[in-house]
Amino acid sequence: MSESEQTPASILLVDDEPAILSALRRLFRPHGYRVLMAEGGAAGLALLAVEKVDLVISDMRMPEMDGVQFLERVRSGWPATVRMLLTGYADIGSTIAAINRGEIHRYLTKPWEDQDLLLSVRDALTRHRLESENHRLLALVQQQNEQLQLANNGLEQAVQARTQELAQINDMLSTAYAQLEQNFLLSLKVFASLLELREGSVVGFSRRVAHLCMETAKRLALDKQTQQDVFAAGLLHEVGKIGLPDAMLRKPLSLMNGEELGRYRRHPIHAEAAMLALPRLQRVAHIVRMHQERIDGKGFPDGLSGDEVPVAAQIVGLACTYEALRCGRMSEKKFSQAEAAAVLRGGAGTRHAVAVVQAFDEMLAAVNAEPADDRPVTPQELQTGMVLARDLLSPQGNLLLASGFVFDSRVIRQIQEFSRRDNLKLDLRIRRAEAPAPAPAA
Repeated sequence: MSESEQTPASILLVDDEPAILSALRRLFRPHGYRVLMAEGGAAGLALLAVEKVDLVISDMRMPEMDGVQFLERVRSGWPATVRMLLTGYADIGSTIAAINRGEIHRYLTKPWEDQDLLLSVRDALTRHRLESENHRLLALVQQQNEQLQLANNGLEQAVQARTQELAQINDMLSTAYAQLEQNFLLSLKVFASLLELREGSVVGFSRRVAHLCMETAKRLALDKQTQQDVFAAGLLHEVGKIGLPDAMLRKPLSLMNGEELGRYRRHPIHAEAAMLALPRLQRVAHIVRMHQERIDGKGFPDGLSGDEVPVAAQIVGLACTYEALRCGRMSEKKFSQAEAAAVLRGGAGTRHAVAVVQAFDEMLAAVNAEPADDRPVTPQELQTGMVLARDLLSPQGNLLLASGFVFDSRVIRQIQEFSRRDNLKLDLRIRRAEAPAPAPAA
């Protein structure tokens, strides 16, 4: 219940005749109203200045200040107070002036009907109470809306700040993940280099296979994850040979006897078993196991055929066969690039899918046609900020720095000292600087 419903309504009666005031007071008091009386307009204004009044009933004809003047002053000073006019003569002009200037709620004539006057006052006060409650509720709603808007603004700012914080965290995580992935691939390169230190191994063989795998996967528009998997499989496809004797590693495949071929054909199985313990390498392990399978079913170790041989495994098999032909691992003869590529094309549709062989062939042609994007430098010519274009290897084939490495002063000093101390000639290839932009026309 609102305050206006708990407090009795206050009525101010203004008339210059005491008898009229007494009669009106006797009429209203039994109905619970708080009745105030004033014998003239000036006295009424004085009471309004100190009392809370809900409704004013004023006589028209009064000395010094008539009802029109009084009600106009009430409207100006206390606009929320309900104003009613009580007139004892038929003067339409004065009544209209009271309506226009005083903005009265209603006018009644003398003598009045008690019931009619009571009903008029009750209706006026009810309307006044409803309007006051409406104004109060509107003000409350406006206040709540302002508070809600402030809360929304604060929430938006908090959400925006949190979103920016999450974006920064995501950027940091993305950077950390990219660095972790880069370090992971670098570890694989180092491990592949260590494997190639064995007698009979070919220095750089696995890295070249991995590079061909990546470029072929790009040519076939395979997804990023598969591209990374075939690259890793290219680096690690010979892990299973670690248990083979050096004599077998030195012997071309065409010269192996039956027992040696049996041992050789199990190396993909041993490679998969060595890698399955690492979750990050499980997909890579499966690719390595299948990289010697053929789509005609004559491959090893499982004799898979057709779609059972994934494209990723076919890519690794192609790259491995190509490099093996080039370095004399398949036979005593070392094939040229064109000869090795021709052998692969001859196996299209039997060893590997036609589309995969075609993509590999196109990749080779594109790589051979590309202009060199690097330039050789000596250790003494290295400068801070230079980017390594190719993997930097030691004379024994160990990976010293991976391609893409950005040189800083500390590493430059180490490379220069390493080269000078052991009198080594290092094959340093640096990415060419971008061509300068043409000068604007005069």
